[in-house]
This record gives sequence, structure tokens and C-alpha cells, in this order.
Amino acid sequence: MAQRDQLIKAHRLAVTPADSTHLSFFGGNETYKLSSLGSLHYAIVTVGTPALTFLVALDTGSDLFWLPCDCTSCSRSLNSTSGKTLELNIYSPSKSSTGIPVPCNSTKCGQKRRCSVTRKACAYQEIYLSSNTSTTGILVDDVLHLATDDSQEKVVDASITLGCGIIQTGDFLVAAAPNGLFGLGMDSLSIPSILASKGLAANSFSMCFGPDGIGRMVFGDKGTSAQKTTPFNLKQSHPTYNITVTQIIVGENTTNLEFTAIFDSGTSFTYLNDPAYSVIAKGFDSQVSEPPYQPEAQFPFDYCYELSANQESINTPYLNLTMKGGDQFYVNEPIIVIPRQGGYAYCLAIVKSRDIDIIGQNFMTGYRIVFDREELVLGWTDSDCYDSNPSKNGSNTLPVNKNNSTEAPSPSMLNPQDTLRNKTRSPDSAPPPSSPTGPTRPLIGNSATRFTFNSCKLVMAIFSHYLIILFS
Repeated sequence: MAQRDQLIKAHRLAVTPADSTHLSFFGGNETYKLSSLGSLHYAIVTVGTPALTFLVALDTGSDLFWLPCDCTSCSRSLNSTSGKTLELNIYSPSKSSTGIPVPCNSTKCGQKRRCSVTRKACAYQEIYLSSNTSTTGILVDDVLHLATDDSQEKVVDASITLGCGIIQTGDFLVAAAPNGLFGLGMDSLSIPSILASKGLAANSFSMCFGPDGIGRMVFGDKGTSAQKTTPFNLKQSHPTYNITVTQIIVGENTTNLEFTAIFDSGTSFTYLNDPAYSVIAKGFDSQVSEPPYQPEAQFPFDYCYELSANQESINTPYLNLTMKGGDQFYVNEPIIVIPRQGGYAYCLAIVKSRDIDIIGQNFMTGYRIVFDREELVLGWTDSDCYDSNPSKNGSNTLPVNKNNSTEAPSPSMLNPQDTLRNKTRSPDSAPPPSSPTGPTRPLIGNSATRFTFNSCKLVMAIFSHYLIILFS
């Protein structure tokens, strides 16, 4: 308790008390879930002078914000399913009048990093356990262009430190975050920490995950007094957004079970160890009516079910997680629909973990999640990310894109990529309903995920019109 009080005091000292400004990215607070790029949420950010735009994945499971930079190994373009190509910007501190490499004697370099003699700058390397995925480069100081999240949209240029990613490997070349990763963790170099330390925003931020793939990202957002909350666990040497679950409710089954998990937006699906995994999976399996289905290709989900040719909806048991403190977290989208020969099937979208427990992005769907690093709590509120709240009365529907011919995600795109699982090296809402059955999920087309691509130039003003066009 004493440690927690000290951390809370330290976090509050980093913020100007009277400052209630909400900030978002220059050009808007929208984020987009792109299924062809790892099913992560992406945003457009602008960096440097003159400003360049980058399509970055938003990751609460890591700390460093890095961009492909003067790179010898990185993705320089993306191809859409229609065959069109999107050229990606590559950052270079030498081409930005505000870009300055961090010197080796800087306090930002720290004990975890060492000096790059050839570049005369502080070097970094982040290694992820996802398919030998890593980024290697140097630290650079530059400007991140933000704006107030209000009707005035006042421009705010924030001095930040980012990673100049010279060498990228693994999934960063083909599957996810090809144009940069926006780390949102608790380390002092993460963007939320920098904004708070400079008094530009409160030491908190929110991410909204809409059921149609549209989201929101707001810095300085502490949520509302009506939101549900649970405290972060701070015993780790490297603090993360780690929370405690005390009870699992699957339909008519209630199990008192305590385990900890990280809320990680950089992981597409949820990863759980036993016994939590088996409690949910077996409880779910015992209450579904469809016959089991075994996907032909290698697939990370163990519990899949075949849909009949004329089936129009899916009935699944409710899934609720009771958090430490007593508030319940209702899981809106515990399943994923996949194509099969002659029809469709659906799977319980939870992967059996080999180490840590992760609440992935799929469990966050339908919520505005608040990562309050000042009060050290996770908050959540029902939201469709359009300033309206869906009802939890058992009759809400979750559209599933039956007309989308995209193949099911490959196993290489589903591996966790959070900071606890990477190594930093110097390189060279409501209680359970009375009915145990969850919402009926109609198998209808979702027009939000199918468009055509009309432009190859990344322009901020029309980002919302064609970003999903390319990669959903």
C-alpha cells in the first residue's frame, strides 16, 4: 500500500493539476482496426518538420514509439487486396529540422542501452517473441503534432523521444505495424508519460474499440465517475497495465478463480493459461448447440463450431469477468466467424497461452477503456465510439461479416507482442443477465469492412474515407 501511495504521488506530480486538456492526433482522434495488418487498431500520426504522416499500430503492451527510419530493412509500401499499392513514408532525423539524435551521455539512454559509435547516438533494440520480430535503431528527439480534442482543434506540438527504426524483422515486415508502432506503456519514454511530464495532458488516456472497427484515441482522458474500474497491479519491476480477475461467469456456470492479466491493445486476441483457459473454454463448449468443427489449416483456436448452410444467427453463452473490486467486465465479442468450404464456422477467440495471461483487443470491443496512470486504475464504459452507449439488456446484436471472403487470420498474426514478453537490449458493465445465453448474433454483411481503394497518397484530410478500404 505504501508503494502504491508513492507511485500515485509521483504520477500526480508529473501533471499540471489545473490542466484538463484532452489531446489527440493532428487530424482527428479516429483509429481503425485493419484485419489485413494483424487485426490491430491503427492511427495516422504526424512527426517532424516538415511533418510526415505514418500509419502506426497502437500498443498498450509496449513502451517505445518507433518509426521506420533511414532503414536497411523495413516495409516501404503496402499492397491492397485489389492490387493497388500504398507508398509508406520513411522517417529521417537528418531531413527534419527538429530531429536530433539522443546523445550517448543522455539520461534517456540509461543502463538498458548503449552507444552506437558509428551514429554517435543512443542505440536501442526491442525484441518481441512474435515470429522473431524486432526493431533496432537509435533514439531521436523530435516533434509529434497533436491537437486539442474539441471543436477548436488547437494544434499542440509536443517534443518527444522516438525510436528511429533502422532494422525491422519478422512480422514488422509482413504482418503487423509495417509503418511503426506507437507504444503506450508506463515507461518514461512512452508518449503518455512524456505528455504528462510536460504538463500537456493528464497522466491518463483512453482507447475506444467500436464493434464496426472504428475507434478513438484521446490523451488526458480520465473517463467519468460512472465508469467501472479495477486497480493496476504494480509489483512488477516493469509496471504494465496488469489487473486481477476474481471470478469467471460463462452462461450458467460461475467459477471463483483469481488470476492476473495484461490489457494489451497490441495483441489481437486473448491468451489465457490454465485453469482460466479451461474454465472458459469447457464452460463455453458445454453450452453451445452447433457441432464441433476442425479447421483444415493450422489454427490457434481449439474450440470451433460448424454453422449450417441456412443458419442466420448464433446463440452463445454470456462471458463475464469479475474484476478485483467487484465490477464486472462483460465480453461483447468472445467469438470469431471464419469461412469454411461450403459455408461458415465460428470459434471461441481465446488462445491457450504458454506463459502470461493477456486480455487482447477482441475482449475490449464495445468499450471505451481508460488507462488512468495517475490513479493507477483501469476504467471501462460501454461505447460504440460514436458517443452513444449500447444496452446490455441481452438483445444487442454484433454484426458478423458473412460476405467478407478474407481468409481467417494466420497463426503468425495472432501471437502476443507485449512488453513483458519482449526484451530491451542495447543493440549494436452490468451483472450477468438472468438468461445464461448471450446475444443472438445475426450473420449479416458489415459494410464498414468492404470498400474500394481510390488513392495511393496518404492525405490526412481523407484518411477516414479510405484507410479501411485498403486493409480491412
